[in-house]
Amino acid sequence: MPEPNLKKVFYFILLLFVGLGLSGCLTCERKEYTFQLTGENSGKLTIKYVNIFSSLIDSTGELSADYDEMVNLWLKGEKLEKDFPHAKNFKKRLFAEDGVLCGEVIMEFDDLSNVNLYRFRNNGPYMFSLSGVNDDGETFLQTNGEFGGEKMPVIFWNEDVQSLRFSTKIAIPDTNCVSMLQQWETRQEAYQKRDLKELLTFPDWQQLKETFQKNPK
Repeated sequence: MPEPNLKKVFYFILLLFVGLGLSGCLTCERKEYTFQLTGENSGKLTIKYVNIFSSLIDSTGELSADYDEMVNLWLKGEKLEKDFPHAKNFKKRLFAEDGVLCGEVIMEFDDLSNVNLYRFRNNGPYMFSLSGVNDDGETFLQTNGEFGGEKMPVIFWNEDVQSLRFSTKIAIPDTNCVSMLQQWETRQEAYQKRDLKELLTFPDWQQLKETFQKNPK
């Protein structure tokens, strides 16, 4: 078998890393999970994404592309529905809070297993394994329950607790990162202007405006 051309291999690896460096990277600082139990095995799960930002940005176009990816994949797409295929009644939104962009998804579940919760034979404490989180790089941050530690990464809650909460950290933004807040605010402003323009061109509005102009009092 002929030996590999090391020069070609080197250039291939170099091009691969250059290609990765030119693409944006969309992530968030941390995620907050809240399981609000409404029945013995049912309830609502809320996941909050805190400080959504992009890194490795080389141009405004890449930042805009990252925002579009977030909207198309997360907000309007079905990524979350695929992550939790047995949950239902999904509600998703983006919003500004404390100077950063956040995201939130709320879903309902009829069985604990729908959202990766567990109780042994439907008895005893509630449990959640961190292997059940759906994003790479999530590490435990805090909880209102008890965490088993690195060798047993399971969170436990007493059976009388109705609100099960924990949070994970994902990435720490640095000077090379760009918040998605400005992109969101720019898009919101554009949507509002478009909606106002459509409202002003609506026939009934035109008639109302003409009536008011003729009879201002």
